[in-house]
Amino acid sequence: MKIKYLDGRRLYFAFLAGGQAIIKDFAYLNKINVYPVPDGDTGTNLASTMKAIAEQSRPGRSVKESLSSIAEAALTGARGNSGLIFAQYIYGLSQELGNDIRISAARFGESVRNAVRYAYSSTARPQEGTILTLIREWAEEIYQGRHRFSDFHELIHHSLEKARQVLQETPKKLPALKKAGVVDAGAKGFVDFIEGVANFIRQGSLKDVLSEEIPAVEFQETPHKVKEDIPFRYCTEALIAGDNLDFEKIKGLVEKAGESAITGGSETRVRFHVHTNEPEKLFEALKDLGTIVQPKVEDMKLQSQISFQPKSKIALVVDSSCDLPASLLEENQVVVIPLLLNIKNHVFLDKLTISPENFYKLLAEEEIMPGSAQPAPKTIENWFSFLSSHYEAILVLTISSALSGFYNLVKAVAEKFPQKKIIIVDSRHISGSSGLIVQRLLENWPQHTQQDVDELARRAEELTAKTEILVDIKTLKYLVKGGRVSPMKGLLAKLLNIKPIIIINKLGQAVPCSQSFSRRQNFKKILKMVRKKQAAHPVHSFAIVHAGNRPRAEAYAREIERITGRQVSFIEEASPVVGVHNGLGAVGVCLSYE
Repeated sequence: MKIKYLDGRRLYFAFLAGGQAIIKDFAYLNKINVYPVPDGDTGTNLASTMKAIAEQSRPGRSVKESLSSIAEAALTGARGNSGLIFAQYIYGLSQELGNDIRISAARFGESVRNAVRYAYSSTARPQEGTILTLIREWAEEIYQGRHRFSDFHELIHHSLEKARQVLQETPKKLPALKKAGVVDAGAKGFVDFIEGVANFIRQGSLKDVLSEEIPAVEFQETPHKVKEDIPFRYCTEALIAGDNLDFEKIKGLVEKAGESAITGGSETRVRFHVHTNEPEKLFEALKDLGTIVQPKVEDMKLQSQISFQPKSKIALVVDSSCDLPASLLEENQVVVIPLLLNIKNHVFLDKLTISPENFYKLLAEEEIMPGSAQPAPKTIENWFSFLSSHYEAILVLTISSALSGFYNLVKAVAEKFPQKKIIIVDSRHISGSSGLIVQRLLENWPQHTQQDVDELARRAEELTAKTEILVDIKTLKYLVKGGRVSPMKGLLAKLLNIKPIIIINKLGQAVPCSQSFSRRQNFKKILKMVRKKQAAHPVHSFAIVHAGNRPRAEAYAREIERITGRQVSFIEEASPVVGVHNGLGAVGVCLSYE
C-alpha cells in the first residue's frame, strides 16, 4: 500500500519506531564512541533522548501538533552532544512544518532540508563527519527525491541507502574515527533512527510500536574515561525554562564558558551542554535569563583519574555538606555527591553550580528563603556502578540522618548492588565537623596495601564520637524556615535579641546548648567551652566554617590556636546547603579530640 501523506498520528509512531531502533542499538553505539571524547556515552545519550520522547510526548491531530510535542519532550530529555543536536533538529522540523493535518512527500522534503540549519546553529563549531553530516546529507537526499517519490515508503527507503553510504565515509572526515577504525557513533545512531522509521512505514503497524516496551531501567551513564589532558574539567548540562527566552544570549554565554558547547531550544525552553572549568560562573550568568532546572555536572578529571590511576582499592564518598578544602578532596580522589539547592525556582548543585561565595552574597543582597533537597537516586546509582568497577569496596560517610534523608536514600540505592561491598556510615555530623572526620580518616587511608573497609568504617564511627561542632548563630529565621526551630521560639528569640549556640548531639540532632543576648557574649562563651573541653580531652585538630563571615571565623581561629596550641586545620565557607539552615553570618567551631 502506497503512503502519499503523513498525518500527525502516523508521524508520531514513526518517530517512536525510530527511537526504538536507537534504544536497541545503544550498547554498540557506546562501544564505538570516540568523538568528541572517547567516553562511551553517545548511545546512552541518544537512547535517553528517545526514551524521553516515548514517555513524555503525545500524538496530535495534525503533523505540527505531534512534532511540537515530540520536540518539547526531546529538549526536556536530551543528553550529551548528539542527543541535543538531534533534539534541536526535531525542534527545527517542528518550526518548518505548517499547520496542515497531513503533509505530502514534497512538503516533507522541503521541511527536513530547511530544518538542517537549526541543527548546525546549535553547536559553536560544527564538525563534519558527525551526526550533523548525516542529518544534512540525508535531508538533502529527501529534498532531491521529493518529487520523484510521492510514496513515503519509497522516499525513506531511497534516502536510507544514502545515509548508510555517508555513514561509511565519516572516518574520512574525522581522523579520530579513522585511527580507531569505527564510524561516528552519533551518525550511526541517526542511521538507526531512519532504519526504524523505514521499517515502520514499510511493514510496521501501530500495534507493533505500541507493544514494544520501553526499557524499565534507566540507561547507565558511562563516566568519562579520557586519558589525555582535560582542559575543561566539568561536563555541564541544564534546562532553562521561561517565556520569551533570549536564545542567542543564552547560546553566547554557553559558548563563552568553554568547549563542546551545544545549545538547543525554543522561546520557552533551552537546553545546553558545555565543558567548562567554572560551572558556577555560567549558572550565575544564566539565572536571570530563565529558570534553571535539571542541572547535571560531571567531574571528568576525577572520573578519568579513578579510571586509570586510582590511589586506593577503597573508594571514599561524601556528600557536599561535608566541608573540606577542595585540594584535600581532589588529592585523595574523594567523591563528593552534591545535594540540591532550590532558589527562586532555580535548581542548583551545591558547591558546583553555585559557590558558597555567590550564595552568601545573594543572601546578603536579597530577602530569599532557599530550600535544600536530595539528589536523584539515579545519581547515586551511577556513582556506585562506576566506583564498584574500579574499587574493591566503597565507604560512604553521609550527613547526619537526623538532619537529612540522604543517609536512608544511599542505603536504599546500595541495596541494588548486593554483590558489591558498600558500607554506609551515618556521620551524625555536618559541615566542618564532618570534614574533620574525613580529614582524620584520610591520614591513615590505605593505598595499595592490604585493606579492610570494615576497619575503616569502624574508625569512622569512632571519630564521630570524638568530634563536635559549636555553631554561633546570628539569626534564627533560617532555622525556623527549615522547621528546626518553632516559629514561636523564633519570634521570642527575635524580640529578646537572643543569639543561640547550636550543637549536634550524639543522635546527630541540631539542638541549642546555650544562648546569649549578643554575639560578643556568644564568642566568649564558646571560647570558654573550648578551654573546658581542652582541659578534659586534648584537642587533636580543629577547623572553622562560616556563612559569609570570614573575619569572625579568623578571630575564632586565632583564639583557639592559643588555647589548644594547634594550628587551625582549615577555615572554609560552609556549603550553601548548610547555610540554608544556619543563615548568613553563622560560624561553626569544629573540634576533634585525641
